[in-house]
Amino acid sequence: MLRRATLGLLATWLCLAGLPARAGGPEVDLALVLAVDVSWSMDPEEQDLQKQGFIEAFRSPEVHEAIRRGLLGRVAVTYFEWASASHQDLVLPWTVISGPEDALAVAERLSRRPAGRAYYTSISGAIAFGQDLLARSGLEATRQVIDISGDGPNNDGPAVTAARDAAVAAGVVVNGLPIMLKQAVSPWDIAHLDRYYRACVIGGAGAFLVPVRERAHFAGAIRTKLVREIAALPGEARIRPAQAEPAADCLIGEALRRQRRWN
Repeated sequence: MLRRATLGLLATWLCLAGLPARAGGPEVDLALVLAVDVSWSMDPEEQDLQKQGFIEAFRSPEVHEAIRRGLLGRVAVTYFEWASASHQDLVLPWTVISGPEDALAVAERLSRRPAGRAYYTSISGAIAFGQDLLARSGLEATRQVIDISGDGPNNDGPAVTAARDAAVAAGVVVNGLPIMLKQAVSPWDIAHLDRYYRACVIGGAGAFLVPVRERAHFAGAIRTKLVREIAALPGEARIRPAQAEPAADCLIGEALRRQRRWN
């Protein structure tokens, strides 16, 4: 009995530490990676709206009901903040949610952690880090999703399409929440970030995005997105698959960074 308990504790520690756990881990309807942009292009108000949106989503009855209606009635989530290719900060290790109490505990944990800030925007680094978290989770998940939220294009690390395509090839769906609250006035910004996300960031079967264009809609957009991911709901006209938009310049962020360096 002692040996069995020791092995169980070891497997749990390995999962939380982000190291490979033994086969036969928890079975869940969805393994969801929440990857949250904390680059300097995100002003403090945007950062607060972003974090509060996730906190309110995990407190919402709509998300609780979506989890309950799953085949197994439980999902696993992890949450990290990202900026440059070398900056990924794990805020919430893999946590299984099987009821409202678990979801409220996740919200409480997120509320106690102030958001960080760092330079540059590496969506490719965030996708690769998220894919690694999924590969090392020890979970048995029916679906695997990486949820990327951010307010600018990739400008650091490998090409975003390479990271996206590697994740899709591994059976992971990449969804997006492009934040478009400000006009593209900074040298780092681009117009029509939603088009960039559709063409360059999201991918996989049923991949979708939910643009955020107004501060008042931030929390609702995040809640809607989580419900759709948890329930695997089909898209609507405003939440379209990647293939529905014309091609965008997937290296625009890198080009803007080179221009800024030379000027």
